[in-house]
Amino acid sequence: MNPRTPAFPSKTPNMGTTIFTVMSALATETGAVNLGQGFPDFGCDPKLLEMVTQAMNEGLNQYPPMTGVAPLREAMSAKIQALYGRHYDPVSEITVTAGATQAILTVILAIVHPGDEVIVLEPCYDSYVPNIELAGGVVVRVPLTPGTFRPDFDKIQAAITPRTRAILINSPHNPSGMVWTREEMLRLQDILDPTDVLLISDEVYEHMVYAPNRHWSAAQFDGLAARAFIVSSFGKTYHVTGWKIGTVAAPASMSAEFRKIHQFNVFTVNTPMQHGLARYMADPRPYLELPAFYQHKRDLFREGLASTRFRLLPGEGTYFQCVDISGLSVPEKDLGEAEFCKWLTTEIGVAAIPLSAFYGDGFDQQVIRFCFAKKDETLKLALQRLARL
Repeated sequence: MNPRTPAFPSKTPNMGTTIFTVMSALATETGAVNLGQGFPDFGCDPKLLEMVTQAMNEGLNQYPPMTGVAPLREAMSAKIQALYGRHYDPVSEITVTAGATQAILTVILAIVHPGDEVIVLEPCYDSYVPNIELAGGVVVRVPLTPGTFRPDFDKIQAAITPRTRAILINSPHNPSGMVWTREEMLRLQDILDPTDVLLISDEVYEHMVYAPNRHWSAAQFDGLAARAFIVSSFGKTYHVTGWKIGTVAAPASMSAEFRKIHQFNVFTVNTPMQHGLARYMADPRPYLELPAFYQHKRDLFREGLASTRFRLLPGEGTYFQCVDISGLSVPEKDLGEAEFCKWLTTEIGVAAIPLSAFYGDGFDQQVIRFCFAKKDETLKLALQRLARL
């Protein structure tokens, strides 16, 4: 008897391996400096590790409440109040998640019915579209303005229909580094005001905004906060991306729907890490000082790139820097973004990500993205190699 594995129709026939996995594997294979995937190559504050270890030693190792441990929800409530002037009830309006990606998927599963439309602004983080499709929703793609990546509100307004369930925004923006202004947030508020459209506000890079810019959270606008799921990430803020811990803040009625899905998705999140993070948040300096920390790295990287023929795009926020490759004087500049990034990795020894990977139709505008969340010596090595261009 030869057992046969049953064949079945794929739910996601068009879904492949992410570009981040592909480029990171190529960087490892070739020994390239990996400025592709967005993670630090340096450690977190040892004090944070000590606080997590202390929580473990205190026996805080069993299931926490489904919504997250109370001290961490209370710490997030206090932080949002201090930074953005809005109170979220830590009992009914803040939920601890297994990272921001799980948070966004859970929001979408909670609110999107089959056939509902969800607006995404392209280029967008690569989990958004699969999340919507898994929920049976219809993806409505609205392009950000090429070159500046600023929102086009005429196109956003035109995309709203009676079937629009939600719009997903991301500021500071991955991959471009664009930061929404106060005026842009107010314009979105005005557009959404007469509708029942929900807002998913991905704010994981909230503490990586560089002067003279500032982060405007959906929590700061009454009309947006009343309809918004606001997603935050401890991994991004505290250099612990592998911990996969984030939060969702939303009005109580919306949080109740979110938690219905969350309880059967992951149920809950790593207990001692939650307690360690809660204790660490008693000192606000780590996240208040983060903009200056990353601005130094951004400036170091931009200064080095200025000696190449890359054209620097604005770097208002995040730990990403986008560059236009159309002015390079190498034959490979005529490759598409994806092929250029593979060439850059194998021949120059630096991995980057093509912006075309963030568009559904693979729109190629000759722009690639580097991550500068690296040690200074890592950035200097990458710049030394890139100087060949």
